[in-house]
Amino acid sequence: MSFYLEIFSHFYKVLNLRVLRKVQLDLTGELPGFLQDTAHIRNDPSWRVNPVPDRLHCRHVDIGDLSPCNTQRLIMGLKSTAQGLQVDFDDGNCPTYHNQIKGIYNVYLAVHNQFQDVPPISQAPVLMLRPRAWNMVEHNMMVNGREVPGPLFDFGLLMFHNAKLLLQNQSGPFFYLSKVESYMEARLWSQIFFWTEKKLGLPAGCIKATVLIECVLASFEMEEILYELKEHSAGLNCGIWDYSASFVNKFGHRADFLLPDRSKYVDMEKRFLHSYMDLLVQTCHRRGALATGGMAALLLPRDKENDLYKTVLTTVTRQDANNSSMLLEIKAGVDGFMVYDMDLIEPMQKLFQLHSHGQNQLLQLREDISVTPEDLLIMPAGGVTLYGLRYNIAVGVLFIEAWLSGRGHFFYLGKVEDSATAEISRSQVWQWIRHQVRLEDDGMVVTRGLVSSLAEELIGDLKAAIHCQTNRDQERLMTAVSMFLEIVQKNDFPEFITTYLNLDHTFLSSQSQHENGPTDTVPKARL
Repeated sequence: MSFYLEIFSHFYKVLNLRVLRKVQLDLTGELPGFLQDTAHIRNDPSWRVNPVPDRLHCRHVDIGDLSPCNTQRLIMGLKSTAQGLQVDFDDGNCPTYHNQIKGIYNVYLAVHNQFQDVPPISQAPVLMLRPRAWNMVEHNMMVNGREVPGPLFDFGLLMFHNAKLLLQNQSGPFFYLSKVESYMEARLWSQIFFWTEKKLGLPAGCIKATVLIECVLASFEMEEILYELKEHSAGLNCGIWDYSASFVNKFGHRADFLLPDRSKYVDMEKRFLHSYMDLLVQTCHRRGALATGGMAALLLPRDKENDLYKTVLTTVTRQDANNSSMLLEIKAGVDGFMVYDMDLIEPMQKLFQLHSHGQNQLLQLREDISVTPEDLLIMPAGGVTLYGLRYNIAVGVLFIEAWLSGRGHFFYLGKVEDSATAEISRSQVWQWIRHQVRLEDDGMVVTRGLVSSLAEELIGDLKAAIHCQTNRDQERLMTAVSMFLEIVQKNDFPEFITTYLNLDHTFLSSQSQHENGPTDTVPKARL
């Protein structure tokens, strides 16, 4: 309790700055840039982040979207040859109370070597613990009349029960920090880390964390974020979909920031994304920090003799599901990335062995590039297709259906989808309705009516995708459709789909039913 009481006041002050920044952008129409007040940090060539422990020197392949409440998948990950496991309480996880507590308990079992036939924690892939992001609250714990921030709930319990044993085994505590939007938020995490280390009697700086740069505003403050966390930094991470969605979040009402069809026109080779990746690699390596990339989302067919297996494997090792080359990322200097399918671990490790040298690429300083604010903000050319609109609707609806079922990710058309892809999907549909864009196919305007009719047309395909068998399954899907339409038709853009769902009566009722056993009633969304 003392942990939450001491951190609360700092937390709300920093998060209010996030709200203030959004209001300033909306009212003034200004664009972000590199901060003048912190130019001295960027211009000082002398500082570096502290060295990381030996087990973090090689970050080639992590398993991503590993929801810790999925005991079987966690055990499989612990037995794998991956460098690390992204133990994900955030994007790949549905934060029901049952899932959170079971996930925390499973981490405890892994750290304390209580799973049968699993390597000890010192020999298993490192656990990269990813608590929820700042936008999420834990409904089941209150301090001073307020619900506890989700990341503090997760972080506090994970540290209290596991930190000392992880440290004794030179295997942590290591974290991923989601959706950090500014260096002030990084400073808050640094204060939390130092406070926790002192309270638990741990050496200062023993906690290490990789910050996910998932917001366009954070891309202008990467050096400052590293500086604030220099005693605790395990580097920065870049990923395509949450980052792309942040453009709609921050500038979605502006026509000059219209994001085209992601299925056709958005990939890591586009200027705004490859500039972001190049700058992240340059920034990290300049300061002695590791730079990691996103997740290959394609799933390999189970039959390795099947021609489709070979086709998908070739596609993944050359290009991931987003048409962005993983090889391109290696050549850009990244030190690692993630896969969902564990059968991709060894092929991706071989890709690193063939095209890089040693455990990491810290010596690749990328002094050949100079990224400007314009590079980071220029939108790719392109329009909107009927296929892309239908695909975004399907992903958004199926994500909500998964949440109502207590799952944080799902499979669709040979790929894994989670809150990151749901975020970009619903963001694009909202933006296309707002700006009344025309489809490339036939010139039809994207309207509320069109989106509603397409969602209705897709119901048959979506039933097949989730193997809809019972009336309850069908009712849950229809609830998800109505919730999706509610979100994309809002006048004001809901900042995060996960926040919106987590605070919605429909999800809370569904969570209660999910944890208390099946019932015959399915809550209806507000329309």
